[in-house]
Amino acid sequence: MKRPRRQRKAAKKHLVEAEAWDEEVDEPQETSADEPDETGWKTSTAQMAGLSRLVRAGVWVLVVSGPVLGALAFLSSSAPAQGAAKPVATATPASPVGPAGFAELFVAAYLQAGQGTERDLAPYYSGSVALAVKPGTRTATQSTVIASREVQPGYWSITVAADVTAHDDKGKSTRLGVQYFRVGIQATGPAGAGGTAQGAAPAGYVATSLPAQVAAPAALKPGGLAYETDRGSSSADPSVETARGFLAAYLTGTTELDRYTSPGTRLQPITPAPYAAVKVTGVQDDSSGSGQQKVPADGTVLHQLVQVDATDQASSPVSLSYALTLKSRAGRWEVASVDDAPAIRASSPPSAAPHTTTSPDAATASDSPSPSHS
Repeated sequence: MKRPRRQRKAAKKHLVEAEAWDEEVDEPQETSADEPDETGWKTSTAQMAGLSRLVRAGVWVLVVSGPVLGALAFLSSSAPAQGAAKPVATATPASPVGPAGFAELFVAAYLQAGQGTERDLAPYYSGSVALAVKPGTRTATQSTVIASREVQPGYWSITVAADVTAHDDKGKSTRLGVQYFRVGIQATGPAGAGGTAQGAAPAGYVATSLPAQVAAPAALKPGGLAYETDRGSSSADPSVETARGFLAAYLTGTTELDRYTSPGTRLQPITPAPYAAVKVTGVQDDSSGSGQQKVPADGTVLHQLVQVDATDQASSPVSLSYALTLKSRAGRWEVASVDDAPAIRASSPPSAAPHTTTSPDAATASDSPSPSHS
C-alpha cells in the first residue's frame, strides 16, 4: 500500500537535512515528525543529528586539551606554595677533636726532639727549626688537651698539659711536673674535622709555629657542697649502715646489690672485684637533723657523700669518695643511684684558691731548656 503524497515529501525533506549535517540517518519512521513520541516530546531527525554532532565535537575538545591540562596541573603542583616556610640550612659547628689530637702529638714529639733530630717535627711543623737541646733530654710521660679555641674559621689555639720528665747524661730521671704548652693549628677538611670545607673533603693539620710554654690555669676552690650534716662513721645510723653494706657489695662483690637497692634500680658491681674489704671513714648528708636515727616516711630522699678506705688484694688501702642517693621504703633506707658527681649548693660557683708558694718541681720546670728556631 502506498504512503500518501504528503508523507513522502516530508521524508524526502528530512533526508536532505540529514545530509546537510553530514550524518547518517535511518529510514524515516511511519509516524509524522510533527506527531509527539511516547514521552510527549516532539523530535525530528535533523535535531537528533545536530545533537550528535555537538557531543562528538565536545569529546574531541576534551581529548585535545587533556595533555595541556595535565601539564598545567603538574607545573602547579611542583611550584612552591606561596607563603610556605623554606627550610634553613643549619651550620655544623666545627669540632676541636682533630686539631686537639694533632697538637697533643706535636707537643710530645717536640719535647722528645733535639739538635740533629729536627726532622722528627716535619710531620707537624714545616718551618725551619734549629733546636739547641740534646735529643731525649725531656719526655712527656702523660699529656692531655685542657683548652681549645677557634681563633678564626679553621684556625685553632690548643693548650696541652704534659707531665714532663728530664733525663741527664748519666741516665738519671727527674720529674719536672706538669707543664703547659699552647700551639696554633690550622685545619683543612669539613667542620667535623675542625676545617671549613663543604662535603667529604680530606682532613689535614699543620702547626703554625713551635709550641709556646704558658702558665698553668688558676687553681680553684670548689663551691659549697650540699651535704651539711656530718654523720661520721657511726654504725647506729640506718643510712650509714645502708651505705656501708652497699659499697662493700659494690667494691668487693661478696654480696648481692639487690638487698641494698630500691626496686627497679639497676646497678652492677665492679668485676672483677678490685678490693677485698671496705671501711667507711666518714658520711655527710643533706638531712636537717644531726641526731636522726629513725627512718622517715616512705619516699623520703637523702643525698650522701661517703668516704671509704678500700683495701686491695695486696693489702694496700685506697681512699675513695661516693655520692649516693637513698630513698626510704618500708622502714629502711635503699640506694636509688650512684650519682655522677657530688651535689653542690645552688648558686655556689668555684672561687680562687689561696695563693701557694712555688713548688720545687715548678721552679725546675721554669728553668728547663728552651729551643731556638729560625
